[in-house]
Amino acid sequence: MSKQSDWDITVEDLKKLREDGAGFVLIDVREPHEREICEIGGDLIPLGSFAARIDEIDRGAHVVVYCRSGARSAKAVTALRAAGFGNAWNVQGGILAWADRIDPSVTKY
Repeated sequence: MSKQSDWDITVEDLKKLREDGAGFVLIDVREPHEREICEIGGDLIPLGSFAARIDEIDRGAHVVVYCRSGARSAKAVTALRAAGFGNAWNVQGGILAWADRIDPSVTKY
């Protein structure tokens, strides 16, 4: 899979964070109608309103962002990094990669 940002993590990395009980904030930047189809948790902050809501996110937190394929979340992570979030990461391949490699019960769309 090609690099989507300078701050990509794999779905396997995200799975390990969860299994290890790591403290992190998971953010879904898809639209509400997409989340109705499938989701893997996290706070919903659609990319279209992300800039206006960025102050809702703890700047000191370990932040992991996902979307459907990783493109929108890469944009969100770039915005987070530019705003001074030093520990923000993009889930490369998004929920589609999660469905392919971690949990095939997650609906692909």
